[in-house]
Amino acid sequence: MKTDQSDRPYVIARIAKRRPRHLHVVIGLIVVLSIVAAYVWLYTPKYLPPYLVQFATPQNQRGQAGGQGGRFGLRGAPVPVFAVVAKKAEVPVYVEGVGSSRALNTVTVRAQVDGKLMSVNFKEGQDVDKGFVLAEIDATTYQAQYDQAVAKKRLDEAQLANARLDLERYTQLAQTNSATRQQYDTQRALVAQLEGQVQADRGAIDYAKAILSYTKIIAPLAGRTGIRQVDAGNIVHAADATGIVVITQIKPIAVIFALPQQQLARVNKALAQGPLSVQALGDDNLTVVDRGTLQVVDNQVDQTTATVKLKAEFPNADLQLWPGQFVNVKLLVDTLHNAIVVPSAAVQRGPSGTFAYVASDDSTVTVRPITVAQQDDTHAVIVSGVAEGERVVTSGFAQLSDNAKITIVTRESLEQPADSERIGSRSRGDGDLQTQQRPVGAAAQPTVAQPGAAAVQPSETPPSNAAQWRATDPIGAKSGEMPRPGTRRRTQAGGLATATP
Repeated sequence: MKTDQSDRPYVIARIAKRRPRHLHVVIGLIVVLSIVAAYVWLYTPKYLPPYLVQFATPQNQRGQAGGQGGRFGLRGAPVPVFAVVAKKAEVPVYVEGVGSSRALNTVTVRAQVDGKLMSVNFKEGQDVDKGFVLAEIDATTYQAQYDQAVAKKRLDEAQLANARLDLERYTQLAQTNSATRQQYDTQRALVAQLEGQVQADRGAIDYAKAILSYTKIIAPLAGRTGIRQVDAGNIVHAADATGIVVITQIKPIAVIFALPQQQLARVNKALAQGPLSVQALGDDNLTVVDRGTLQVVDNQVDQTTATVKLKAEFPNADLQLWPGQFVNVKLLVDTLHNAIVVPSAAVQRGPSGTFAYVASDDSTVTVRPITVAQQDDTHAVIVSGVAEGERVVTSGFAQLSDNAKITIVTRESLEQPADSERIGSRSRGDGDLQTQQRPVGAAAQPTVAQPGAAAVQPSETPPSNAAQWRATDPIGAKSGEMPRPGTRRRTQAGGLATATP
């Protein structure tokens, strides 16, 4: 019991000691919140709720309206901005799509006869013309078949000539009744039979000649060869599925891309007026790698994707497009004449819609609602809200509001240093010089100057106070360099020696 009574005051004392610590934390939070609230009230009133903005001081309201106020500058100062004059221009209207390039023609070259592949006359990746002999097959057997067909035709032609002579004799004998009519008719049928045999021989010769020509594998079109599938010395067959090589025609090349079905009527209307230009874009979606012409619009819409396919043809003179490559394309469907054009950076969007800051002659800006017909990464076409010749602001929107004061700057003025910077650069030329500390008698080290400081040249004729300088800065005296008047140098003892005139 005594122990319990003695511990209770101790516990209460510990709790009492903790209370001031929590009280300090609460007081600190209150102070911080008060500072933040005062900062918002004085410097950034635009973050206040709408019902408190009306109680802001006039100075704060001016700073919110257009001053470069608060921590960024003096309250009520003009806001520096860039401005661009709205102009009229001819604006092309493009429809963008994504597709893939495809060879205009692709041929898998196969052997048409069986035989030994004697030679391969092309290199992989070589551009070949139509009719180029790609490979040759052993033609000994097929040459012999051709010679047999020619010889058979000559034999039948000789028999036909003899039969025709006999027919003439029987004709004369039949007129004098020296030969029967049956003999005449039989001889005439024999002549017709031999004439048919000669025609068959001619067909056999043509067939053998065609088979013989197949021993030379030629390119059916102009294009680029791929990887060789069969090497010389192998036996090739007409039934081989792989073939010998694949030739693709990439000059010109085709690009098949898709557009939403909502653009179909617009494209068809433009295509009815004439050929449409198509641009193929690079990987950055900005550079035009080639220009072509729209060839055909597919005759049906893909119901699964609600898109329609289109095919364009490009010259591809520089081989910027390759079969199977994904390509972004732009299809020209219209051109807007005398359209008001401003930079896309000038177009702003808010709760009330699209607007722009228009610079007035009295160095203020006006919030102007605008209607945008089309917009890309660089330019926007304005239908209403901005007239030709008016200046629209393209920067500094965070500090702008209606009737805010501005000052229009140019990039040339930003690149030139301000007067204070030029004066500062001249004053920094007389800055302090620092040298590394070293023991007495060590070799002299070069003087290292701060950025912007002028290098101290060794003086051949020391000034009148050279003795005093050597006495105060023996290290600098050994280096042979004397500081300019007003320059401070660290001495051996750790102090600072100042050169006086």
